[in-house]
Amino acid sequence: MKIDRMDPHWRTLARRRWTRRERRIVWRGLTGRFALAIEPLIGMFFMALLTWGIVYRAQHVPSDATLIKIAWIFALGAIAFAGYFVAVLVTPIAAYFQTFRPIYILDGYVRYREPDANSRVDGSGYAAALFADRTLAYEWEWLGKKPLPNATLPALVEFSLYAGIHKIDGKPTGLLPDGELPLLAIGIATRHGRRADL
Repeated sequence: MKIDRMDPHWRTLARRRWTRRERRIVWRGLTGRFALAIEPLIGMFFMALLTWGIVYRAQHVPSDATLIKIAWIFALGAIAFAGYFVAVLVTPIAAYFQTFRPIYILDGYVRYREPDANSRVDGSGYAAALFADRTLAYEWEWLGKKPLPNATLPALVEFSLYAGIHKIDGKPTGLLPDGELPLLAIGIATRHGRRADL
């Protein structure tokens, strides 16, 4: 969803920085994901080393010159592991960089609506922050176990564009865990833990 930053509503919105605790939670999630990414990183280096070894041997040992024909198999393996490594880390790195953008504070409304045909399989509907005149500020897909009802409620909303609604009337929505994350974020709840308190 695109927003018009020149809209007068956006220019008057209060904003704050992420707290150190909030940023640390996202950082801990990133380090946990990096711990998972060690496997494809090792696989990438191993396959690249095999490729280099085969090419080197084929060029320096005349009797093994035909080995070069299989080097491409291991090179493809190295590329596949590199892609896996990047795929595992793209989202958490993007999330961490978003912690340097503002969290907006809006005295307006929260609108919930049911899932529709475009919703993800694990989506439970949509939550939106509305300005005081009920025009849309931003809307996010909500993940959860039970479908959201269609409702619009007055609320003081804290949200970030990338992550979603952090607090409604001062109550956390579960977007960020309440306590400190364990080392490498091992054992934290999944995104299904998000709740929408109506």
